[in-house]
Amino acid sequence: MIEKRVNGTSMQEEAEQLIEVRHLTKLYGGHAAVDDLSFTVEDGTIYGFLGANGAGKSTTMNIMTGYLAPTDGEVIINGHNILDEPEEAKRTIGYLPEIPPVYPDMTVYEYLRFAAEIKKIPKAEREDQIERAAGELELGDVTDRLIRNLSKGYRQRVGFAQALLGEPETLILDEPTVGLDPRQIIEIRDLIRKLGQTHTVILSSHILAEVSEVCDKVLIINKGRFVACDTPDHLAAERERGATLTVHAEGTPAELEAAVRTVPGVTDVSSFTENGESCVRIAVPGDQDIRAEVSRALMQAGLMILEMRTEKESLESIFLELTQGEENASGEAEGPAPAAEKLRLRKADGVNGEDD
Repeated sequence: MIEKRVNGTSMQEEAEQLIEVRHLTKLYGGHAAVDDLSFTVEDGTIYGFLGANGAGKSTTMNIMTGYLAPTDGEVIINGHNILDEPEEAKRTIGYLPEIPPVYPDMTVYEYLRFAAEIKKIPKAEREDQIERAAGELELGDVTDRLIRNLSKGYRQRVGFAQALLGEPETLILDEPTVGLDPRQIIEIRDLIRKLGQTHTVILSSHILAEVSEVCDKVLIINKGRFVACDTPDHLAAERERGATLTVHAEGTPAELEAAVRTVPGVTDVSSFTENGESCVRIAVPGDQDIRAEVSRALMQAGLMILEMRTEKESLESIFLELTQGEENASGEAEGPAPAAEKLRLRKADGVNGEDD
């Protein structure tokens, strides 16, 4: 189930597949920028599209939005093939590239009007849509200013506004906070959360803290190949990783460890000293909350707690483990044959696929 907000009211509805990427491949000579990539995007979710630099994120997004043709495979958006029915498919997508496609010698209003014309929004609806997009992005005070005179944060907002024109169901954002200062990054993150209440959002980023802040699910690719798509909590659970409980208390590290080991179910415990204080680190089984049991055990041992904190496995560690697992010791990708050979074999088996 997913939650969407309509007129401020929370509504539960079944998740629907909005975008299907099927066996997507993009070759540049003998190099596969995207390698037989398949995944689906569900309605009403904010996705973090993760991958190292050069993993194929931007190439995939450019194909999904129709800016680039694939070597093989297809993208289906709301039942429309992006190549066979480009206008119908693109009508449901708003796209913000890494560098916002704004014209510095236009005013904000002139640019949004131009974007509305390019998107073939009916004349009777243009003014209303421009006003709504400018209002949602809080651009009302700068609509008459030249884009060249705006800060980078405001230029990013103008790019967001053009992506909203046409009332698309899905927003695809490629590195939307790159080059922004900390205050602007916070503003853009808040904006993405707000837009996620009424849109499906695909957010490309290599800043994992940013993805953790705003995204419901993460979709990870490595060297153009699909690695995983799930919530960070589920990805950690699949690796049988729970949270880590760290306790600072009086006594020696050995006394802390002995007391904690009396808690039922606790087996993975390590003790150490940090800033002159005795500490114990406990791997929490599953999703259990064992803080009360640990507190009682330490109190019964006469050890006063100074600090207790729970830390979930970070998205950074999950990402590194998943992507490093895709390489063998020599650094070469393991798995199926290279994309060019796979494409040749598919054609030999009667599966259509054309180079662009």
